[in-house]
Amino acid sequence: MEISNLIPHIEALIFASEKPLTSLELTELINNAFGFMEDKITLDQIESGIEGIREKYSSEFYPFEVRQSGGGWQFLTKRDYHKTVAQLNGDKFLKRLSSAAIETLAIIAYKQPVTKGEIESIRGVSSDYAVQKLLEKDLIVITGRNEQLPGHPLVYATSKSFMDYFGLNSAEDLPKLKEVFDETMIQPTTITEDGGTSNEETIEDENAVLVVSETGELVEAEVTVETEVEMELESEKEEEQGYEKEEEQEQGDVEEQEQGEDEEKPQENE
Repeated sequence: MEISNLIPHIEALIFASEKPLTSLELTELINNAFGFMEDKITLDQIESGIEGIREKYSSEFYPFEVRQSGGGWQFLTKRDYHKTVAQLNGDKFLKRLSSAAIETLAIIAYKQPVTKGEIESIRGVSSDYAVQKLLEKDLIVITGRNEQLPGHPLVYATSKSFMDYFGLNSAEDLPKLKEVFDETMIQPTTITEDGGTSNEETIEDENAVLVVSETGELVEAEVTVETEVEMELESEKEEEQGYEKEEEQEQGDVEEQEQGEDEEKPQENE
C-alpha cells in the first residue's frame, strides 16, 4: 500500500482511540483491518506515514497536531489555544495540585519504585493524604510490594496518565535534576591562583583595558602601540621617581645621623 493511501487510516485510528497508540499497535491494527492483503504493512511504512502526518499538521492552519505523548501517538491541541480549550472544561481544567501533592509526585517520579515510608523520610511529614489524592487522580499506581522490607510495604510509581498529563513518553524523559539545579542555583565565585575569579565576564577585545576617566568612572579604553609606549614610559618614570625619593630619604637619614654624632663629640671633649 502506498504511504499516501496509508496516512488516512493512521489518522483515523489515532483520532478514534481513547488512549495513545504506539507505532507497533498501529501496525497491528491496520494489518488486522486489511487481513486480505498478501503484503503486510511494515513498521517502517507506519513510521513514514506518521512523519507525513506530523509534517501536515505542523502548519499554522491547524489548531491541533499529532504528538508522541503518554507512550504513544495522539492528537493534541497546540499551546496557542490553551486558554480557549480551558473555557470548555471550566474550573476542572484549571484545577492544580497542592504543593504537598506536587512534592510527593516529584519524589515518586524520580525515586520510583518507592514506598510511602521512603517518601515520608524525604519530606519529613506524613504523606498519606497526598498519596491518596494522587491515586484518585490516577497520576500514580501501586506496582506491588517491597518484599525485602519489614511488613512488605506497598510500592508506588507514576502511571500512564502521569506521562500523558505532562507530555512524557517514559520516566527517562523527565528533566535531569542537575539541569534543574544548574538553572535555579547561583554558582559561587571562586578565586583563582592569579587573583581572578572563575565567573568573571572577560573582555572580548584582548586589546582593551579599563581606565579611570576624568570624572572618576571606570571605562574601557583600547590599547594601541602608542598608548602601550606611553604606559611603559609612565611606568618607568614612576619607578625613577620612587628611586629618587628613596635616595633622598636615605640621604636625609645619613645627614641626621652625622649631625647627631657631631653634637655628641663636644660633650665628650668637655
